Amino acid sequence: MEQIADQLVSLARVQERLHSLYEVALSRDVDLRAVLRTIVTTAMDLVGARYGALGVLDTDGEGNGGLAELIGVGLSEKQRADIEGLHSPEGRGLLGHLIHAPVPLRADSIPEHPASAGFPPGHPEMRTLLGVPIHIRGQIYGNLYIADRLDGCPFNAQDETMVVALAGAAGLAIDDARLFRQLRDDAEEFQRLLVPRLPDLSPFEAAAVYRPAPSPGLLGGDWYDALLVCEDTCVAVIGDVLGHDVPAAAAMSQARQMLRALLYDSDSPPSNILARLDRALQAITDVPVTTTCLVRLEPAAPGLWTLRWSSAGHCPPVFIAPDGQVRCLSIDSDAPLGVDLTMPRRDHTHPVPAGSTIVLFTDGLIECSQQPIDTGLQRLVVLAAECAQMPLRTFVQALSDRHPSDGHDDLAVLALRPPVSA
Repeated sequence: MEQIADQLVSLARVQERLHSLYEVALSRDVDLRAVLRTIVTTAMDLVGARYGALGVLDTDGEGNGGLAELIGVGLSEKQRADIEGLHSPEGRGLLGHLIHAPVPLRADSIPEHPASAGFPPGHPEMRTLLGVPIHIRGQIYGNLYIADRLDGCPFNAQDETMVVALAGAAGLAIDDARLFRQLRDDAEEFQRLLVPRLPDLSPFEAAAVYRPAPSPGLLGGDWYDALLVCEDTCVAVIGDVLGHDVPAAAAMSQARQMLRALLYDSDSPPSNILARLDRALQAITDVPVTTTCLVRLEPAAPGLWTLRWSSAGHCPPVFIAPDGQVRCLSIDSDAPLGVDLTMPRRDHTHPVPAGSTIVLFTDGLIECSQQPIDTGLQRLVVLAAECAQMPLRTFVQALSDRHPSDGHDDLAVLALRPPVSA
């Protein structure tokens, strides 16, 4: 009965550890190396081992059968320093034995095992070993090793059973973590392909940056665009489609293309353009609620330009004067697109001397769940003042890197400067 009770306790410990392992593997912010390290520490805790490691097999296609990486846990700082200059593990000795014979291995005395090759200089001496292969989709991914039980006893059949169970779950967890990473990379690339490169806007100067959300697979609806509607007038837009999925990304692309068609060779004020875009989107698409700010920069007098803009529920532009003074052009915004076609849309104007900068951005740059949106705007104004003298490309990158938001959302920044003379 006592033996059965011990086995039930061990089983409960395994289930608890496997649950924790999956929580780590499925975390959106964790990388693969953190998952591998968690697998090692979980195995060590399960059986009370002093040392642990996970060897990832080399998959470079050369068939050398070695290890691409060995993640070790349990070494002291001095022990790590002693082996710091050693070559990467080659998968010889017992490590190599398990690579070429991928079945669970228990060694009650490492030095006396026929496959033992000894330890390199500086490596701590280890007495006992339990090694278990990790399979992913029918292929050997690597091996999990634990050495030296804390109580001095050799590893037993119960230890082996628990670690084999852990290795089975570890294969699934590693596969999930790799899929998450691939999903994140693919989503980021897809998003970047949707966001356009700015065309040549000469004589205007423009720069933009887009940064995807940090969570893997989380697409964003942020977008921007700019174009010349005639040789001395530039139109720029920034927007945010509600949602973080493929439909939101597709809707963003639809809205941008429709807006381009409406802007082409048009002298209409921004409010009129946004009203027409709203009608078109609601009539022929399923685009969800969208916020956007459309600006038009046109000549007023020598050395002076006029900024006209209309905001559909979007963050207001930030204006940087030639002397570096920064202000937010705050106004009462109109309704977002996709809400109510009967609500009027208004235009706003502001003088723009040569040497000024207009900054458009999405709320991902300033939004933080722990503070009011006005606090984020104020912090952005301070940040923009600190960076105002930078070249325009460096300026937008600095705003993106040092953003006052909580960093959970995607963000876009577009900065525009008129030529020296109108």
